[in-house]
Amino acid sequence: MQEVDVVIIGAGASGLMCAIEAGKRKRRVLVLDHANKAGKKILMSGGGRCNFTNYTVEAENFLSENAHFCKSALSRFTQWDFLAMIHAHNIPYHEREHGQLFCNESARDILNMLLAECAKAGAEIRLNSELKTVIQTAGSGYLLSLGKEKIKCQSLVIATGGLSIPKMGATPFGYKIAEQFGIHVQATRAGLVPFTLQLAEKEKFAALSGLALPCTISNARQSFTENLLFTHRGLSGPVVLQMSSYWHKGELINIDLLPAVDLQQALLTAQKDKTKVKLKNYLLQFFAKRLTPLFIANDLLECSLLDLSHKQIQLIAEQFHHWQIKPNGTEGYRTAEVTLGGVDCHCISSKTLEAKQVQGLYFVGEVLDVSGWLGGYNFQWAWASGWCAGQYV
Repeated sequence: MQEVDVVIIGAGASGLMCAIEAGKRKRRVLVLDHANKAGKKILMSGGGRCNFTNYTVEAENFLSENAHFCKSALSRFTQWDFLAMIHAHNIPYHEREHGQLFCNESARDILNMLLAECAKAGAEIRLNSELKTVIQTAGSGYLLSLGKEKIKCQSLVIATGGLSIPKMGATPFGYKIAEQFGIHVQATRAGLVPFTLQLAEKEKFAALSGLALPCTISNARQSFTENLLFTHRGLSGPVVLQMSSYWHKGELINIDLLPAVDLQQALLTAQKDKTKVKLKNYLLQFFAKRLTPLFIANDLLECSLLDLSHKQIQLIAEQFHHWQIKPNGTEGYRTAEVTLGGVDCHCISSKTLEAKQVQGLYFVGEVLDVSGWLGGYNFQWAWASGWCAGQYV
């Protein structure tokens, strides 16, 4: 039987960060993962460039049933702390829109940094390890069974992530451990995920597949302005991914396809200037040619601006500024970037990440009911929660 101080289940972003910090405290750390490689989701993130954090990180960028839970960890290990690690390892990076930070070269730079820090801290990483059972021992600590092998530890950290992208090895293991120890798990669903459309609308908008344009999507609770992408399955792009985390099945969403222009005023001004151009040609300055016939009838598109009534102009503007659509659903965990819901944060200490009623059991990262916006926020939560737990395990 192997005896260590800390076992961390999951060699992803939060698990590796926790291993580094616990190792620095001279704790004997063993990281177990059922995958054949550490940090698989790190490597595939951000198109292989890893959007590892954001210049602006606030509690408002996260969703949780316990809205204040994330504040403690985020304040103690900030984006600037992670950037200090990046600088220490001379990893080149760049900023994109909305303060998003990406590696210049490869996400592997981030993973190599974490693995190097783990090695430096003396943390052991064991892959292809399938955990069979977890038992809390009579004294204190845990007994883990990996088939014939048994491992004893004082602290057990669950860093198994959520259900997103099952082909990368996502499982509900972390939730099952929580439930085994009587810890409530909030209902889960896919977040940061494309919308699918009802069959009739899917067929109607199929001609727009591949078209992207800036728009504002809103509902009663949230609003985002970013690029929308029409796909052969429905709607995607950053603005859709962001809104998907705030959308519930059966709910309408409002889409403004021209948020930067008051189209009604623009048409009235063009009309006053005696512009004889046809409506279809006038709209080409704002929209792709293939988009306008799907929102405006052809006979109206053929009209000169001078022939349009004020009522018609108002209705034309509304078609583009107030497009209401009810998504059929989302693409689900297959393409979701995060899992909404998870281990109930009311049951976890925001300071230590330890379960309040179960000594020595910790939860970090995406397995918890904390989900960030698109833009590096989920990685920052992984770094912060892993770092904080690492101070106490």
